[in-house]
Amino acid sequence: MSGVTQANVNLDPNFDAQEEQDRWEELARKAKRFRILIIGRTNAGKTTILKKFCDSTDEPEIYNNKGEKIDRSTIEPTTKRGIHDINNEMIFQSNPGFIFHDSRGFEAGGSDELQKVKKFMFQQSLSGKLVDQVHVIWYCIPLDDSRPFQHAEKQFFSEVGTGKVPIVVVFTKCEALEHEAVNVLEEQGYSFKDAVKGSADYAKKHLQTAHLKLQNYKYQPQGYVYLQEMDKPNTSCKTLAECTADVLNSSNLQAIFVSTQQVSIELSVCYAMRSVAE
Repeated sequence: MSGVTQANVNLDPNFDAQEEQDRWEELARKAKRFRILIIGRTNAGKTTILKKFCDSTDEPEIYNNKGEKIDRSTIEPTTKRGIHDINNEMIFQSNPGFIFHDSRGFEAGGSDELQKVKKFMFQQSLSGKLVDQVHVIWYCIPLDDSRPFQHAEKQFFSEVGTGKVPIVVVFTKCEALEHEAVNVLEEQGYSFKDAVKGSADYAKKHLQTAHLKLQNYKYQPQGYVYLQEMDKPNTSCKTLAECTADVLNSSNLQAIFVSTQQVSIELSVCYAMRSVAE
């Protein structure tokens, strides 16, 4: 995590960690919820990330924009992806402090879905209540696709202004790059052992290229995260939590997010210490 380490934080000798934690939790209770819009194609691993982030194996509860719970059993299996109407709220009971909005993949809705995102962000910006606003956007881009940057990404980062809402680009399925690297290097004559050794550098160069592409667009992301093997039990979303906290442009929002997230105790401690140092 950038900018926050134990070495660069000078603690007040009267610092009370429990008192600081209580203050943050009280702020989170007053705000009630932290709201995240997650965007990406249907194969981007969005649901897997949300389950991992909220430490849940259960499906989220879905509520419509009237606050009415949607009965998942009434939805036909072929249309379940459509349950993620961007206006619906997704809540995991393992961490109900987060509300997620899911925009279905742009490839399914084309320009129509992009317009829905624009409309949704505009409506959210009109809300005078902090709890009703979107606080951050996670834009997921899967790297197991031969064309990770498609027309949808070009449209979004060229046309959708999100105002003060920061965007974190989440590169998912990053393990695919290393697998691809091994194959490419073997084709170039490297032994399997040497190809495996060189795969990390190959993947790093491709990610740097991805960064440069995004920096050419009108609306640039404020942070980048790389996730891999999120379907494995020993992986976590700590880097996503850390990056999200860093890009938030309000100390109050940082306090709400950090005190609500449960994936990184270190993050909570770091921000508590930094708030005292400042």
